[in-house]
Amino acid sequence: MNLSKKQDVLIVGGGIVGLSIARELKKNGIGKVTILEKNLVCGAESSSAAAGMLAPQAEANLVDDFFYFCQASRDLYPNFAAELFAETGVDIELDETGTLYLAFTETDAAELEKRFGWQKSANLSVEKLSAKEILEIEPGVSPNVLFGLRFPMDWQVENRKIIKALNRHLNGGEFVSRKAVSLIFEKDKVIGVKTDIEDFFAPVVIIASGAWTSLIEDKFNLLSGIKIKPVRGQMISFSKDYNNNYALFRHVIYSPRGYIVPKKNGKILVGATVEDAGFENHTTEAGAASLLNTAFEISPAFKNLSLMKSRCGLRPFAPDGLPVLGAFPDIENLFVATAHYRNGILLAPLTAKILAEKIVGNIESEYLEIYSPRRFQKAKAF
Repeated sequence: MNLSKKQDVLIVGGGIVGLSIARELKKNGIGKVTILEKNLVCGAESSSAAAGMLAPQAEANLVDDFFYFCQASRDLYPNFAAELFAETGVDIELDETGTLYLAFTETDAAELEKRFGWQKSANLSVEKLSAKEILEIEPGVSPNVLFGLRFPMDWQVENRKIIKALNRHLNGGEFVSRKAVSLIFEKDKVIGVKTDIEDFFAPVVIIASGAWTSLIEDKFNLLSGIKIKPVRGQMISFSKDYNNNYALFRHVIYSPRGYIVPKKNGKILVGATVEDAGFENHTTEAGAASLLNTAFEISPAFKNLSLMKSRCGLRPFAPDGLPVLGAFPDIENLFVATAHYRNGILLAPLTAKILAEKIVGNIESEYLEIYSPRRFQKAKAF
């Protein structure tokens, strides 16, 4: 569709995806964008609970469409970071040091050898490092390490700084703290959203409500039919209890059981659990214990650090584990951007770009076809 730039867009969900879409629409000339967010502030859910890794190579098991989607969004980050700093003065702390993936058991070693093989065959940037080489660049790692892979193109950001920057783009009235209840239709066209307090109307509606997507009612069961469910992820953080500027770790470091993410403020994040716990958005002792085991396996130095706190978020997961993006068939003014699961921070820039281009200029993207909500519709809705 070609949207008149005088018309409004209504976005349900103020996480990193919804905020990024709002910014991109405004860059493309849309005059007013209104975000409906159930919390009192935008970005309070999984967008703030994430660790901020941009790691398509460390997390992929094969080269497929989803891998290329992740890789393409990662490659937008240097420009995305520069633009946000120029626009808002917020440094999102893009760290291009790279990511290590370590083997501690023979099973780990076999898994890493396989990953190294297919990534080299695909001409991706990956290096195999011996245990000695690992300990030279990361002396805090456990001496039990067998070997590791280095992904120089897998980076990290401070996701909470991204939320801060994107919030600065919102003018008065563009964010309203309301819980979306249902879509409002006029025949076959969506014309607005009913919330717990009042109704909002706009020519275009975008659903970017993460794990809560399928709870929004509509008479055609479009959103409930996607069957998005929450998957809880818990994380713990440590801080150094001594005063110096020495960084204990430089890289993001993975093992097959979890990861650690050193931040510029001295915190070290350890994550993350994967739990089918419904909408129970709270930390647990069992989750923290599991993460402590992950930390101690990667480095014995954690026993000398101060455990600060735990946090968690609910990741949106579709039945096939892939994002859901684009317009609903037969309803040209209703769009969805959800189910990014563990990759919401990574995929936000490209998701926003392709949706804004489609909405404003009717520019197609292969990813809108690949991840269309059409795949969840067994039959025509009308």
